[in-house]
Amino acid sequence: MEYGCIGEHLPHSFSKEIHERIEDYDYRLVELSPDAVDAFMKQKDFKAINVTIPYKQTVIPYLDEISDTARAIGAVNTVVNRNGKLYGYNTDFGGMRALIARMGLSFDGKKVVILGTGGTSKTAKAVAESLGAREVYKASRTGKAGALSYEDIYRYHSNADFMINTTPCGMFPKEDETPIDLDRFSGLQGVIDAIYNPLSTRLILKARQRGIPAEGGLYMLVAQAVLAAEHFTGKTYEAGLIDRIYQDILGRKQNIVLVGMPCCGKSTIGKMLAEELGYAWADTDALVVEKTGMEIPEIFAQYGEDHFRDLECQVMSELSAKTGYVIATGGGSILREENIELLHRNGRIYFVDRPLEQLIPTMDRPLANSEEKVRRIYGERYERYCGVADVVVSSKGDAGKVAAKIKALHFHGRGRD
Repeated sequence: MEYGCIGEHLPHSFSKEIHERIEDYDYRLVELSPDAVDAFMKQKDFKAINVTIPYKQTVIPYLDEISDTARAIGAVNTVVNRNGKLYGYNTDFGGMRALIARMGLSFDGKKVVILGTGGTSKTAKAVAESLGAREVYKASRTGKAGALSYEDIYRYHSNADFMINTTPCGMFPKEDETPIDLDRFSGLQGVIDAIYNPLSTRLILKARQRGIPAEGGLYMLVAQAVLAAEHFTGKTYEAGLIDRIYQDILGRKQNIVLVGMPCCGKSTIGKMLAEELGYAWADTDALVVEKTGMEIPEIFAQYGEDHFRDLECQVMSELSAKTGYVIATGGGSILREENIELLHRNGRIYFVDRPLEQLIPTMDRPLANSEEKVRRIYGERYERYCGVADVVVSSKGDAGKVAAKIKALHFHGRGRD
């Protein structure tokens, strides 16, 4: 092996895709059980590697030299083999600083709470202190390893200015978990989660709902990878490479979620986008029909709307764990708050805003099978569509032009088109 990443579980790592965008070298993901690390490190059969959970401290005894930053932190995530000698570095430090700078946060004189006690928590503490934080506290469920318990954090530090999660709580496949109750903190100015799968954890989504600046770990992952590649190759990469790779990876991983009225063209537009981008395609209404073997009017007639909404939510939950999808949702999917959270975990929501006069009733949608019903639900839902969407896209004409507009906004734009 030339280059790669070692860790215990790597099925959903983005590292290979990121490194392939940095440099033309063979980069592999290597899963190692704890008892296999010793032989791997002693064989030294690699040019350079990244190290992830749970081996950022495990590899240290095998190193011949370690950088001052990595030594001070007590965690290594990059190892370079130079003529049989192993050199250890910590590029997570620079990656996290890059993320904080991108968010525009100032830690100077502030109180920071770090969730977790592993290798990444050590990096987070070093970064916070390097940025001038006045107080830095670690928290864990047990309160061991020099950390406070969560109850102590609630009791004595609910006035924290910033929070950094370095635990795996909320990471795929346990996305429904959150490490701490954000409602117990009244003055947070920023929340960072080192997790990047899902792209937005429940912790991040909860913070954003409260208007708190919050970001997951994808930008940090890209930044540390570029810094690691500089150690791998001896090159210095140009300014802007981190941002370009981040935007590309985010665009490719983040689902394109289409919401809007029945008959607004979501399915037509979505299929066009999926085909052009090479994304997987999903229609939530079609998946409900597939799951039940019943058409939607039949479900409404036999079991009622609430039952249909429950089925719809099950489909949303299944889709929420996927990336690289175009998803067309049913017209009423936005009525449940839990659906919006599910779709936002790995998706960006686009409201396909087609004018009322262009919406034609359809008999296969019980709530929109007459002009009167279409007018009524349009009036009831319009503000909701606007409120839940990340982007509002005017859809007055050709579906191909609307699809092109969404593609441009997804990779390069923000806000209303």
